Amino acid sequence: MKVGGTAVPDINGKAEAPHQKLHLGSLTALVVGSMIGSGVFSLPQNMAAGAGPLAIIIGWAITAIGMLALVFVYQSLATRKPDLNAGPYAYAKAGFGPFVGFNSAWGYWLSAWIGNVSYAVVVFSALSYFFPSFGDGNTWQAIIGASVLLWLVHALIMAGIREAAVVNLIVTVAKIAPIILFIGVVVVAFKVDVFSADFSGLGNASLGSITDQVKSTMLVTLWVFIGIEGASVYSARAERRKDIATATISGFLVCLALYALVSLLSLGILNQPELAALKNPSMAGVLEAVVGPWGAILINIALVVSVAGAFLSWTLLAAEIPLAAAKDGTMPAFFARESTRGVPSTSLLITNLLVQAFLLVTLFAQSTYQALFSIASAAILVPYIFSGAYAAKLAMTGEAYQAGESRTGPMIGGLIATIYGLWLVYAAGPAYLFMCAVLYAPGIIFYAAARRQTGQQIFKPVEALLAVALVAVGLLAAYQMWTGAVSPF
Repeated sequence: MKVGGTAVPDINGKAEAPHQKLHLGSLTALVVGSMIGSGVFSLPQNMAAGAGPLAIIIGWAITAIGMLALVFVYQSLATRKPDLNAGPYAYAKAGFGPFVGFNSAWGYWLSAWIGNVSYAVVVFSALSYFFPSFGDGNTWQAIIGASVLLWLVHALIMAGIREAAVVNLIVTVAKIAPIILFIGVVVVAFKVDVFSADFSGLGNASLGSITDQVKSTMLVTLWVFIGIEGASVYSARAERRKDIATATISGFLVCLALYALVSLLSLGILNQPELAALKNPSMAGVLEAVVGPWGAILINIALVVSVAGAFLSWTLLAAEIPLAAAKDGTMPAFFARESTRGVPSTSLLITNLLVQAFLLVTLFAQSTYQALFSIASAAILVPYIFSGAYAAKLAMTGEAYQAGESRTGPMIGGLIATIYGLWLVYAAGPAYLFMCAVLYAPGIIFYAAARRQTGQQIFKPVEALLAVALVAVGLLAAYQMWTGAVSPF
């Protein structure tokens, strides 16, 4: 690829065609479009389901600090390690070896395509407002509709990465407008007495302590910020390297403001029990309480548009990670196949076949949107934790720093991001962690196959111990779910 007359390599070191480069607007849209999907439209109910106003405020404060630290981690790593592309996967591998790097790529991929299943479920749940046969998004009619949507997106991406990114930019602008309208209407209708009633949530014994309430918000707030690393994943396709940092911080600030306002202002329209009882997308119920039925219609339509854009963004991201991992031998070589337009065709096909399979599982297991997004949120914790840890490691060792350059800020940021990730592991609880163990364990087969293809030793001693521990936990988790002792659904 040429920019200003200079050839720029892609993630495989080859010259990339000019039409594949992404400018600042497209990168920012990828970040915002990846984060703003279904989550924002369900925030009022999802947050109020397990917490009162005080705990929700604390939850947002913790999330703002943790996610801001993660933003600075990706901002720093994008500029200090310009040779590392594909974001979280590349950082984990560089800092902690190929097996950890593989699991970071595997976890990111799991989160992306399971998240797409949840998008498909919630979009048809929204459409049930107009077509009741779609139910909660997991009826056979809804699964057929979701399958059609899945393969339409597949065809769009096969037309070319840049073409899909342009569509995503348009959709991102279109879906933010109803959210801003919602905020404007709810600000006017906000009632302080409703917001302050049982402010601590302790009047409702089922919510538990403040700590329990805060924990209940963590996977919800994580879910709505997943995608914050979107520009970093596409670093190899960026027109200018510095645009990655700008796109990441801009996307974070926009989304943080929108999310906090939507969830907190809703508590001034309906109280906690009323919000908790709403059907998702719960923003529709809140706006309907203020302006009548047309508010619910608007939000349900907006969710469909929003999820279509997020579905596109996450399918792009999901296909990119196995491609990058396969090109350097961490995943089997067949994931590295590309079409003549530079689309990761095999990776995209396998990803969407898995989404299709899980849609069928959703039909028979009657999986809910909240269960699916919680699994997707828990799955992405590995790449997030190791991204923060790698930034802290670089600051501690001085690698990629100039002599005399201050390393305190980046080290603190990396440590905060790592601690935040570990706190989320604790907050997730055993059910979702067990489900992730079941999904992570089969990845070892793919890792071993890739190492054999490149003639490398499969495991170092420490990695072998990690692999054995992962398989053991995965088998235990599978047994627990089989017997019904633990269920994430």
